[in-house]
Amino acid sequence: MANTSSRTLRLLTLLQTHRFWPGPELADRLDVSERTLRRDVERLRDLGYPVASTRGMEGGYQLGSGGALPPLVVDEDEAIAMVVALGAAANIAAGSLGDATLSALSKVVQVLPPRLRRRAEALRAVTVASPLGQAPEVEASVLAALAQAIRDAERVRFGYTARGGAAAGELARRHVEPTKLVTVGRRWYLVAYDLDRGDWRSFRLDRLIDPEGTRARFRPREIPGGDAAAYVRSGLREAAGGGYQVVALAQTPAALAEAAIGRWTDITPIDTTSCRVRMESLDLAWLVVALGKLDAPLVIESASPAAMEGLRAWSGRLAAALP
Repeated sequence: MANTSSRTLRLLTLLQTHRFWPGPELADRLDVSERTLRRDVERLRDLGYPVASTRGMEGGYQLGSGGALPPLVVDEDEAIAMVVALGAAANIAAGSLGDATLSALSKVVQVLPPRLRRRAEALRAVTVASPLGQAPEVEASVLAALAQAIRDAERVRFGYTARGGAAAGELARRHVEPTKLVTVGRRWYLVAYDLDRGDWRSFRLDRLIDPEGTRARFRPREIPGGDAAAYVRSGLREAAGGGYQVVALAQTPAALAEAAIGRWTDITPIDTTSCRVRMESLDLAWLVVALGKLDAPLVIESASPAAMEGLRAWSGRLAAALP
């Protein structure tokens, strides 16, 4: 999503409180200059939003009253981008910030045109965010088509390039019952029951093309283990030979560790000044960054062989880089 579109959405969210916003305060909240703020206000006016303004030292902006707000004028790609970006922000943010982001997401969806609102709500309803990274990029049309099929319990067909088949251009047609969309790291996955193979599969969306609904409905099945994100991560671990696991003793209160990396790890308090951190990832670099974010003395109690070897290599490179 473009910075301008993101800023305009945030500006609209602030103005919808219907309070009067002094210009400097509003510009500061958006982290822009007052000149840029004026351009963004004009953009809202061009879209039909009645934004009143006053000039001078006490000048500012307020959303006008007495009329219904028009729908937000965006195309399908922009609507999907808004939902993905705000949904990812809400998943990463904690406490009141996460609640505020969810509130913003709800307001954005409410002012979308009816057709786009239905697609955006379908995407929100069927997506599971696995907290291992940031929101990935994928074609909006693919996301929208699959989300709608999942919502409607409609079987779909699509072309798919399996792992190892890309070089040869091997594209197979798949016929599935789609169940959930999952984000892991920088990729999207579809969890579905493969009708041709009679078993569950996860499909990378960047390898999937031309999803088409078949108009055939199905009765939803239970995902193995009941957790779509865990199912995808388990398959990725098998493909990667188990991934990386680390258990560390951290000399920091559990509450501080939770605030730093708790959303991605399992943290157990030991006493008021220390805790045990268990983490698992397919990306060794992420483990290194997470351990560093604790900003506390650490003792690695156990680690998978690949993780231990990788941590030693990282440690050696960093030590060698010091003057």
